[in-house]
Amino acid sequence: MAIRLYKAYTPGTRNRTVSTFEDITIDKPHKSLLKPYHYSKGRNNRGIITSRHKGGGHKKKYRIIDFKRNKINVEGKVLSIQYDPNRNARIALICYKDGDKKYILQPRSLQIGNYIISGPNAPIAIGNALPLEYIPLGTAVHNIEIRPNKGGQIVRAAGTYAQIVAKEGNFVTLKLPSSEVRIISKKCYATIGQVGNIDANNITIGKAGRNRWLGKRPSVRGVVMNPVDHPHGGGEGRSPIGKKHPVTPTGKPALGYKTRKRKKYSNKYILRRRKS
Repeated sequence: MAIRLYKAYTPGTRNRTVSTFEDITIDKPHKSLLKPYHYSKGRNNRGIITSRHKGGGHKKKYRIIDFKRNKINVEGKVLSIQYDPNRNARIALICYKDGDKKYILQPRSLQIGNYIISGPNAPIAIGNALPLEYIPLGTAVHNIEIRPNKGGQIVRAAGTYAQIVAKEGNFVTLKLPSSEVRIISKKCYATIGQVGNIDANNITIGKAGRNRWLGKRPSVRGVVMNPVDHPHGGGEGRSPIGKKHPVTPTGKPALGYKTRKRKKYSNKYILRRRKS
């Protein structure tokens, strides 16, 4: 994938960069793998904002992705590489030998006409899915299950991959993209390779309106609000926050305060925490 640059025709194009989409091979998605996308706009069932800065955005439909990769020992052929508005990675349409069609996350260098397969006996090749116990040390993997048969939940963003660093007993040690090192059951499935569209992190938005297309609403500093709206608000003119440490709109400490539960069940599986 390449990045397209703009000349400064307008202020919005001065620093704007977009994908060239040269890896996309077809425009229209497969209809049977679409479903309506529900826009919550950050509201709960009573209409109260529980997650700020969400709303608007372009209308879109959800592509049903096969994160489980549970068609064991059934070979599939890559028919097309498509754009997915719900994620920054590309998706690949797979046609299996039994006629079933599914979307998967496109691994880097997976091309049209390539064949993929899932199962313990699958070869170590890009796009194949295997239990972690059958994958060699040092291999890059993505779309990793945390619990067996639940489907891949981590390492799914564009350009990410995890590395298998050790195996011991019923667990495999992985180094995640966040630099966290944790252990996962050896029965969990993972897909060989790195997620494609590796330049997604280098794209510059360029103007505020483009974020609105993505469903992101503006964020406003608390210090410019009124006291009724934010703990930092109020005061005459440009005033400091009036507190020893900055806080969130609900009054909880901000900037470095750890919110993870101290007795969370998965703490024992984390060997080294990510860099905060």
